Amino acid sequence: MKEQIAEFERWGADVIFGRAKGFRATMMRMLMRTLSGVYRLVVQSRLSAYRSGWKQQHHLGTLVVSIGNLTVGGTGKTPVVELLARTLRDRGRTVSILSRGYKSKKLDEVQKWKRADGSLFPADRMPKVVSTGRAILLESKFAGDEPFMLAANLDGVSVVVDKDRVKGGRFAISELNADTLLLDDGMQYLNLAHGIDIVLVDATAPFGTEALLPRGTLREPKRNLRRASYIFITKCDGSPNDALIARLRKYNPVAEIIECTHGPKYLENAFTHERLPLEALQGKFVAAISGIAVPENFERQVEKLGAKIEIRKRFSDHHRFSRKEIAKFLQRCVERDMEMIVTTEKDAVRFPRPKEIEVPVYFLRIEVQILKGHEVWEKLIDRLCSPPPTGDHLLRTRDAYPV
Repeated sequence: MKEQIAEFERWGADVIFGRAKGFRATMMRMLMRTLSGVYRLVVQSRLSAYRSGWKQQHHLGTLVVSIGNLTVGGTGKTPVVELLARTLRDRGRTVSILSRGYKSKKLDEVQKWKRADGSLFPADRMPKVVSTGRAILLESKFAGDEPFMLAANLDGVSVVVDKDRVKGGRFAISELNADTLLLDDGMQYLNLAHGIDIVLVDATAPFGTEALLPRGTLREPKRNLRRASYIFITKCDGSPNDALIARLRKYNPVAEIIECTHGPKYLENAFTHERLPLEALQGKFVAAISGIAVPENFERQVEKLGAKIEIRKRFSDHHRFSRKEIAKFLQRCVERDMEMIVTTEKDAVRFPRPKEIEVPVYFLRIEVQILKGHEVWEKLIDRLCSPPPTGDHLLRTRDAYPV
């Protein structure tokens, strides 16, 4: 059953991105287009409910920065969250990342948390604590791919997972002393008020497939980009983005814009953590395996670095690899004399360790580099690091758990 669901998810993605052909795919696209109209009404009605005050936003009395996008997946959000969290941490903020933990497994038993006074934190208010900033408490299947990856890369930054991010934020403030909350994938999460909205736009596909879900990859109409305080144009290649910026300005004439690239930095062994320079891919016959929204981008990166991809294995986004799947894939790699297996960092956290590793498994470490808008970035960080008013921490704690 699990395999059939995964196969249907892959086919659904192929339908949306136009990779699936034939009568069945065409009919599905027609149905999806009709459903997109219904989806648009639901999205706009929800936004109107928050704007009018009919639905209430929660204010926790501390700084909340949302990092999100208009499209489903593929904008390079996690490296931007990591860069922002690391920069704020280094500037003295106590940062906590709030995530919903997409496709993470439910805990068999709620974590126990001892408060400063020795009492246990109430179980009904307890989110999943992936990292305290000092120690990682959950493995990836319970944390989710991105939260675990962020926790592993960010010492001194706590990571909290809960679908109810108001609950997660309250915990982070009262128990982890957070004075800055980063709302991962937060643009559509309106239950918690955002102080600043950072919206990511992929330079290679600014509005995805240009259609709303489920026909396309847009979560909201393009005009809703007007909610952005800052727009990060991601995955730039150094060429001018004048036409794209002019298009973005139609929807948001005032947001500050930063242009950045998501570049590979090195290869890291998924199990031994040995690092290799990117030049190690030059001329290598490799197998590429991934479970991400847009695998083509990852595979193109590997090929640009000089590797020859002989085997391509794609799974649906956030797919949790089984040992059977990996064993079968590894056997195929051995039979084809592959020199290396390459995956993404997000996939590496879900990669089960085989009993025997006859072909080394490496992931591409991706980091963000700002190309244009350095002054805007510095002003943003200065703005976020401004000292809070006297007594603000006490106010935050009271607001987090009103009596």
